[in-house]
Amino acid sequence: MSGGSEMEQVHLLKVDKEDAYDGVIVEMDEPMDPEAFVAALRASISQWRQKGKKGVWIKLRIGLSNLVHPAVEEGFHYHHAEQDYLMLVKWIPTNIPISIPANASHRVGIGAFVVNSERKVLVVLEKNGVFRGTGVWKLPTGVVEEGEDICAAAIREVEEETGMDTEFVEILAFRQSHKSFFTKSDLFFVCMLRPKSFNIKKQEAEIEAAKWMPIEDYSEQTFVKENQQFDLIAKICIERLNEQTTGFIPKAVIKGGGRKNLVYCPKSQL
Repeated sequence: MSGGSEMEQVHLLKVDKEDAYDGVIVEMDEPMDPEAFVAALRASISQWRQKGKKGVWIKLRIGLSNLVHPAVEEGFHYHHAEQDYLMLVKWIPTNIPISIPANASHRVGIGAFVVNSERKVLVVLEKNGVFRGTGVWKLPTGVVEEGEDICAAAIREVEEETGMDTEFVEILAFRQSHKSFFTKSDLFFVCMLRPKSFNIKKQEAEIEAAKWMPIEDYSEQTFVKENQQFDLIAKICIERLNEQTTGFIPKAVIKGGGRKNLVYCPKSQL
């Protein structure tokens, strides 16, 4: 009888949401004794298994790191981590191949081709990174933030690095590379922007200098000419200025639930 009483005291973990693939997501926010956590986890998994659930996701806030080891001991593995949480996952079925999607495989970056009416391009000298101390003038670049559109990221990065107010024109090109940032693949979009202001106020922390440079002087830099990727991008930018090519501009489309997405397409599709 006492054993039954103990079982009755085991609380099941609260399911915050279910995913579209018969999985459950548990978000742990409150501190919990590790032994009580294991008991609740085992009881919950038993119930989820009976209900035909497959994947179990446990989101542990950074203050609950004491529950990581107990979860791993119960068969969970790391899926991904952010600044304030760690996501663990476990596949329940033993007779069905694991179909849990892998963590995000790519990082997205932008390069901003800001050009004025005099065919001068906005360029910077960086204080940090691989270009530090090289004397190479390059386009402003940066990483797209979570939930941020590519066109918005390009405008933001230019403003952060040079203080310039710009408007997005189009995407001219993009490249994909692999084994980049912590083994992730990298997508890099070259975006054309039009200046709305012209006074440069460089970012002190990361930028050594910023200026307007004739596009031909930019493309004739030794580093640009000897680097196949930079040389190709410079040629694409010059072709766009000479109206020999066009890029892709964002068109808003509405998905289910009223959510707006941007499709970057030729102007003919507007």
